[in-house]
Amino acid sequence: AASLYVSALIHGEKRTQREVADVAGVTEVTIRNRYKELLEKLDLEKDIKKIKKRKKK
Repeated sequence: AASLYVSALIHGEKRTQREVADVAGVTEVTIRNRYKELLEKLDLEKDIKKIKKRKKK
């Protein structure tokens, strides 16, 4: 489920953790925790930060 959330962020699809959690049948906390793990393990933190900065402009 967290991988879907990360993919949505990368591809500019606006999805909340709640939306993904509901569809996947898990909690927002699970999404949040796995999301953090994915960013660390796949070294995506810099990429996600860049994407979030672009969205704010």
